[in-house]
Amino acid sequence: MNDRPLIIAMDVPDKSEADALLASFGQRPLFLKVGMELFYKEGPALVEEWKAKGHRVFLDLKLHDIPNTVQRAAAQLARLQVDLITVHAAGGSRMMAGAVEGLEQGTWSGQKRPACIAVTQLTSTSESMLNEELGIPLSMNEAVLAYAGLAEQSGQDGVVCAAGEVPLIKSARSSSFMTVTPGIRGTGEAAGDQARVVTPGAAADLGSDAIVVGRSITNAADSAAAYEQMEQEWRMPNAE
Repeated sequence: MNDRPLIIAMDVPDKSEADALLASFGQRPLFLKVGMELFYKEGPALVEEWKAKGHRVFLDLKLHDIPNTVQRAAAQLARLQVDLITVHAAGGSRMMAGAVEGLEQGTWSGQKRPACIAVTQLTSTSESMLNEELGIPLSMNEAVLAYAGLAEQSGQDGVVCAAGEVPLIKSARSSSFMTVTPGIRGTGEAAGDQARVVTPGAAADLGSDAIVVGRSITNAADSAAAYEQMEQEWRMPNAE
């Protein structure tokens, strides 16, 4: 994934709303994130349809279970020929390695396996929550760096992280290790339920390899226009 994509988070309840949202984009190929809500409602058929239309798909199910279960689930997801999946780094090294092994097992002959990235800490997690609720006695940066190191050692292609953590990860991990950044908001927009958010331009300046944009596009009166604005900020950060 070397083209620094802007991924649209299709966090809508069903296919009809997804189709209505995508209609404004015409035939333009996009990079679409399918999360739990939409996948649990529509299932693999929607992913297969979007792939057939030329879209790239980030299937964001955040696998987190015993290693054998994750391995077998990843093999099934690979057969959908998605481009990117997620696991939780908190599942540990054996589980993360199992996900990669499953993807390799499930990828059709002659095809490239989906990339696999690990969630370090959700962008809705604050440092106080990390310490007081999750019982992790580290700073947010320390926790994210530890999880990123474990992820790379376990064969992950990268991590999901907040943009502010990207420089730390880039300084500690290999140059090919991807950083995918959610929690993106337009200038002046409310953070909502996210604790660590930035604009597209800030994410670019911090070195993110990809950004995931949801409500700023999906809730806009003109989603295609909002996408173009976010894309411009992402590609030309100094234009903010």
